[in-house]
Parts: sequence; C-alpha cells; structure tokens
Amino acid sequence: MKVFKELYQYREFLYTNVKKDIRGKYKASFLGVLWSFINPLLQVVVYAIVFPYIMRVQTPNYLVFLICGIIPWTWFTSSLMNGTTSITNNANLIKKVYFPREILPISVVTSGMVNFFISCIIILIFALFGGTGISWHIVFVPIVAIIQYLVQLGFAFILSAINVYVKDVEYMVNFLLNLIFYATPILYTADMFAGSKFAWIFKINPMAYIVDSYRRIFYAHLMPNFKQLGVLFICSIILLVIGYSIFKKLERRFAEEV
Repeated sequence: MKVFKELYQYREFLYTNVKKDIRGKYKASFLGVLWSFINPLLQVVVYAIVFPYIMRVQTPNYLVFLICGIIPWTWFTSSLMNGTTSITNNANLIKKVYFPREILPISVVTSGMVNFFISCIIILIFALFGGTGISWHIVFVPIVAIIQYLVQLGFAFILSAINVYVKDVEYMVNFLLNLIFYATPILYTADMFAGSKFAWIFKINPMAYIVDSYRRIFYAHLMPNFKQLGVLFICSIILLVIGYSIFKKLERRFAEEV
C-alpha cells in the first residue's frame, strides 16, 4: 500500500511527466503530435504493399486487419524502448531530487496509453471506410488495453532497472523487439502456423493474444476470448509484482550508477 500512497502524494509530478512525454516527443518537429498518426500510417502503407502483393497474403480487408495490429504494437515498442531508458535518461533529476523512481517507467507506459487511445481513431477510420464497419464490441477495448498496460509496465520496471547497471540492455531490447515483431501475428494470421513446429511461439507471446483481442473487436466484431485474457491478466499481475520487486531492489544504487 505504501507505493500507492507515494504515487498519490506525487500525483502532480506523475501528471507532469506524462504530459511532458506526450508533448515533448515531437516538440521540435514541424508536424508535432501528428507524427503519432503518421508513423503507424507509413508502416501500414509499406506492409500493405509488400505482403498482399509480394508475399501473396490473402486476407479480406487487409488494411483494417493490419492497422489493428500495428497500433497496439507501436504502443508496445514505445513502452519497452522508452521504458528501458526512463531511468538513465533522467540521471540528473534522480541525483538532485527525491521522488518515487517508479514514476518514470509508469509515466512512459501511461503516456503511451494516451497516444494509443488517440491512435485508435485511425483504426476506427480504417474500419469505417475499409469495409468492416464499427460494432458495439469496441466497449471491450479498455479491458484489453489495461491488460496490455500491465504487461508493458512489468517489463518496463525490469528493463529500466537492469539498464542502469548494464547499459547494453537498451540495444538488446531494440534487437529483440524486431524479432518479436515477426513472431507476433501482425502481418499475417496465426492460423498460417497452426499445427506447425512454430505454433508454441504464439502461446508464450503475450502480444499474440493482445493483437488477436483487438482484431476480434475491430475487425471481426466479436467479443475477445476472455478465457485467454483472464490467464493473461493473471500472468500480467505476476509479471508486474516480480518486475516491481526487481525494480525496488535495484533502485537503491540508481543515483550512484546513472
């Protein structure tokens, strides 16, 4: 309960950090926050050309199918990459001022969630004009987003703490995310590998379940698989507890090591 009490006491600092992360990311650019929309759209354009025509992927309303995976993945990658460096990038602040250090990775993941919900407008536009339409199932989006938030925060706690002591972690994360991207059914359907020796990869990949849930909501107009989400929710809580424990244990020497 102490952590919640401290976070409440420093809620203004947390709010300021989240606001800074959202506004500061593209502060120096001409288009500013519009890049939050442009980046995933550019990715969609590239993949929409390459996979249907060059790789011969045959999926109805492929643009909608694709955007339902790209937007959540963008949030996932930004949370892990920025979360990993959230402590080291704020070295001066950590050395000068006391505040709950966990606010830094929490701010990164939270600002990413705000950007994600804004970017969901893109999914809705593609769904409206891409042939699939919109259904009442979008009410389940926040549930899936909360589970994704917990998963990412657990990883962010672990990676940000270890990166203080092992600076190579941020480079390893970038490489691993590139691998995980192709191990997540974003560009293709998981059914393509059903029964193959690679099927186990999807079973241990939390983003496979999360992307599938968003697709069921936006693309197929179905309810998420709550049995899978329930298991993932329990796993995310365990990951969060473990991640926070590691973070607090390594936190003691942050000021000396950053």
